Amino acid sequence: MTFTQLEIFVMVAEMRGFTAAALRLGISQSAVSHAIKSLEGELDAQLVEREQAAVTVTELGQRLLLRAREILGLAEAMRQDAAVARGLHRGLLRIGSFGPTASLKLLPAILQAYRQRYPGVEVQIDEGPDAAVLQWVADRRVDVGFAVLPDDRFDTVPLVEDQLSALIPRDHALAGRDAITLAELGEHPFIMPEAGCSALIEPLFAAAGLAPQVRYRMSQMVTVLHLVENGDGITVLPELALPHGLAQTHPRIVVRPLRPVVRRRVGLILRNLGRASPAAQAFADIARDVAGTSPRTA
Repeated sequence: MTFTQLEIFVMVAEMRGFTAAALRLGISQSAVSHAIKSLEGELDAQLVEREQAAVTVTELGQRLLLRAREILGLAEAMRQDAAVARGLHRGLLRIGSFGPTASLKLLPAILQAYRQRYPGVEVQIDEGPDAAVLQWVADRRVDVGFAVLPDDRFDTVPLVEDQLSALIPRDHALAGRDAITLAELGEHPFIMPEAGCSALIEPLFAAAGLAPQVRYRMSQMVTVLHLVENGDGITVLPELALPHGLAQTHPRIVVRPLRPVVRRRVGLILRNLGRASPAAQAFADIARDVAGTSPRTA
């Protein structure tokens, strides 16, 4: 068993195909097929099922995939430790990011500071819904991820805090209020933003013994804003999820705080901050400095 075989196995699982994995790795498809076949022969187990449209990982393969990522992660950490000892900073950092909050509001400034200090580290960013980022960290697909805190399953580095706000059409009956209660929101057609926000919003209503009148469930921010602007409903979103210049780009939308105020914390999650690679630990330190907060381990 070699590191190369494990790297190919992981890539085939992530890309769900031999051809896509070969293109990503810059090798031939036959080399990918040979590596998988050799690894399966050595383990005496089927790792993937070869189908016409795509490759799927077997149940045993899924368990061994976690081991493979762990082995490769430890190997990468060893390489980075050796590079740091030589006065070099090399390696790969894999980051999981979600939505406008992380990808647009937090990540750019952190990456700028990180690249200035560690230009030799290759950074790979995977973007997806909040739940996907959590799973990527748990599965070791990424080294560090952005997430809504707290989350006791991981070590965490709190970065920022914002609050949930109601978005109302300017000519709506609630638009003149200084703040809006959940009970008031529940009296009007509601647009439920998916991709993580619903996991924050729905429990709020449930805890208050209320149920929003959900008219639409939408995963794309641009569509949610368009529907609110058209008067098709009202919604609730975290402040950091709102686009820059909302008042200029969507002048028919007003933003009002909730009463009582509902706050949200966003930060980084890692499986084990103390055992993370030097590249991941450096990213956490720089993110904390950029955000002006201190780290906390779960």
